[in-house]
Amino acid sequence: MNNLYVDIGWQSLIKKGEYICGDHVDIVNYDRSSAVIVLSDGLGSGVKANILSSLTSKIITTMLSQNIKIEDCVETVTATLPVCSVRGLAYSTFTILNFIDNEEVEIICYDNPNVILLRNGQNIELSSVMMDINGKKIHRSKVKLQENDIFIAMSDGAVHAGVGPALNFGWTRDNIVNFMKDISLSGYTAKTLTKILLDECFALYGGEPGDDTTVCTVRIAKREPMNLMIGPPSDRDDCQRMLSLFFSKEGKHILCGGTTSKIAAEFLNKPLVAKLDFLDPDVPPTAEIEGVDLVTEGVVTINKVLSYAKDYLKDNNTYSQWSYKKDGASRIARLLFEEATDINFYVGLAMNPAHQNPELPINFNIKMQLVKELSSCLEKMGKRVKLNYF
Repeated sequence: MNNLYVDIGWQSLIKKGEYICGDHVDIVNYDRSSAVIVLSDGLGSGVKANILSSLTSKIITTMLSQNIKIEDCVETVTATLPVCSVRGLAYSTFTILNFIDNEEVEIICYDNPNVILLRNGQNIELSSVMMDINGKKIHRSKVKLQENDIFIAMSDGAVHAGVGPALNFGWTRDNIVNFMKDISLSGYTAKTLTKILLDECFALYGGEPGDDTTVCTVRIAKREPMNLMIGPPSDRDDCQRMLSLFFSKEGKHILCGGTTSKIAAEFLNKPLVAKLDFLDPDVPPTAEIEGVDLVTEGVVTINKVLSYAKDYLKDNNTYSQWSYKKDGASRIARLLFEEATDINFYVGLAMNPAHQNPELPINFNIKMQLVKELSSCLEKMGKRVKLNYF
């Protein structure tokens, strides 16, 4: 087993005049180091296309995660899906990325644009073997993974962007490769890389997509552990044990909460230096302790991070806020969303007397709920999350 991590991000544009996307992406993590991604483009557009693509991707991910051969998957898809009465076709196109033990990926493509591999900013053309399965030409490749590899899968709406008004023959795959080469070196997450590419497609369509357009980006990164502590333990005698475990963990360390910071400063025998500048009026100032990567206020700051996390999982519209701001919530968001792959929460269960005032909107249960919701969001981002209670 290596120390690599598969970061996955995808997003779609809906064809103008439709209310549902005819493309579909399914992701199944069938163990901690293996995953199957299927991007499917249903025949036509709208509800019918959505049903075709959803069924296709669900069938394939379910069967592949059970180690069933691709030949059997394709046969099942063609036998299961309804036949289009107009075109006489009973399938949708698809791209499969099957990541195995974070060491290699098997890429299987049927009638979608070929997957792009960018390695150190350079395009790597994938060699493939063509298989004929029930008259359908399936292209199959295998690639050994390297840190910083970027894989880009897409539906044909991406290469059709700009046909007519902006570009005579659309945005070709080579155009997309050249557009993404330098951007791939930026260190952006897969989610952000996907949004950058899809925003360009949207612009080339003049804001009115002529086809459903889906992009799924996969970034191969080194695993980065992160540790966050919020709240002191319920038993003051557990402070030493909790802090010893927290600071013994590999990776960066984030402290959230005034009391938490004070006991950590005492444990480290270092001064706690408070800052008074409100870099964001909605987020309390940070502090500093030598040997700690970030020190912030507790519940208010984590609540802001949670709002960013929920948006990140949807349209990521607040990225322009937390991606550069220096307040505590923005800095935590960058550390957890963009850097961390394995996150350890150390959650103290002590009651905070300041939170017992019935006139305040904060109480112990709210803090616990914030931590649970944030950890759930992080898991949906593909992070490994462990909650430790004291």
